Amino acid sequence: MASPYSLLLISCLVVVLDSSSHFQVSEAQALPPVVKGLSFSFFSKTCPQLENIVRNHLKKVFKQDNGQAPGERDQIANGGMRTEALKTIDDLRGLVHKACGNIVSCADITVLAARDAVFLSGGPDFAVPLGRKDGVTFNIEGTNKLPSPFSNTTQTIKTFAEKNFDVIDVVAFSGAHTFGRAHCGSFFNRLSPVDPTMDKTLAQNLKATCPDRNSQNTANLDIRTPTVFDNKYYIDLMNRQGVFTSDQDLLNDQRTKGLVNSFANDQNLFFQKFVSAVIKLSQLDVLTGNQGEIRAKCNVINKKKSVLTSVVEEVVEFTNQF
Repeated sequence: MASPYSLLLISCLVVVLDSSSHFQVSEAQALPPVVKGLSFSFFSKTCPQLENIVRNHLKKVFKQDNGQAPGERDQIANGGMRTEALKTIDDLRGLVHKACGNIVSCADITVLAARDAVFLSGGPDFAVPLGRKDGVTFNIEGTNKLPSPFSNTTQTIKTFAEKNFDVIDVVAFSGAHTFGRAHCGSFFNRLSPVDPTMDKTLAQNLKATCPDRNSQNTANLDIRTPTVFDNKYYIDLMNRQGVFTSDQDLLNDQRTKGLVNSFANDQNLFFQKFVSAVIKLSQLDVLTGNQGEIRAKCNVINKKKSVLTSVVEEVVEFTNQF
């Protein structure tokens, strides 16, 4: 990835709101309720230095590698989180457990790292509820049901709705494509033949990068500010410069077009909705209290010798599709 950092995403052009669109946002919505067992002050007494440890370490990582993000993936294959990102999460676990003991889960550390990744890349800073436990099994079935880069808006909305996310959440999550890169195979369907909804210059540039769908080259998802978390992704869409089918179709669908317009014109509004969606996402199907475990190593279930797919991937894969 080109950007210096998550979870879940993410201009130089002035965009005018389309008065004919059916969906407009005018005011911030309240943050979602906190799930029972989680709290914004969960570690205030037992590990008060937790958030400073995570943020300070990530600042160092940023200086060394502006392409790493916890949970960062190359789109389509989604074939594997970068080894460096997995190592960063486990390094954070080591630092936190050394300072506070084995009381903070890899799931909580991942959520904090994703939040700080957004902030350190230019995005909003916000509090996240903590108190999660790590799973004692690995379940990848849910990730197989995620909408793909080829999905249209109807398919995307339907998939998110099954997890109680609304249309605003869908468009806000998509803004995570304000940074990141994609393999040719994830968007070549729009190049051969050329999708009429794609800007011609962008299509020419992408064709030069991707002579065929099997090319191992990659392209930025946000052509304006690919290393900054901002609202330029939506400006890309307004100018028919979205890379994925699932991206550009947000402007074509009347249920989401107004939100794209609103976020393109108001970065603070996008940040507000993104934060709300991320907090909701971070509390999805969480384990708390006596459930689950605190892992001694983030990519291994306690008392298991085999190295398994990391819980980190489970937490962030849902976000990184959008």
